[in-house]
Amino acid sequence: MAATAIAFEAPPTQRALSPSQSRPIDLVHLARQTMGDKTLEVEILQIFARQARKAMLEMSSGESSVIIAVAHRLKGAASSVGAFTVADLAMRIEEKGAEATSMAKIATAIVETENFILKLCR
Repeated sequence: MAATAIAFEAPPTQRALSPSQSRPIDLVHLARQTMGDKTLEVEILQIFARQARKAMLEMSSGESSVIIAVAHRLKGAASSVGAFTVADLAMRIEEKGAEATSMAKIATAIVETENFILKLCR
């Protein structure tokens, strides 16, 4: 018996259509959010970098309720600027708790995102 192929694909989402999805910040999404205002983009990215760094420090407290609350805030902030990897990892922590692997992954994603932002703002 031959294997059958699926004749349809999942519908595209807004995030799937973005060409800059592979970067730590989806610049197309950010440009939409700021209506192309480059000065505003830089300001928002700098604020997000500070928030993300502070969130990482707060989550290191080890207290489950704090980690979940911080992950929730981080998810919203990351989604609004287009830091979708950080947002997805924060959502995982919010839903499943602070597993060591998830905490390591989000710390790495935050540092990568912060470095990307610093390069953009030079």
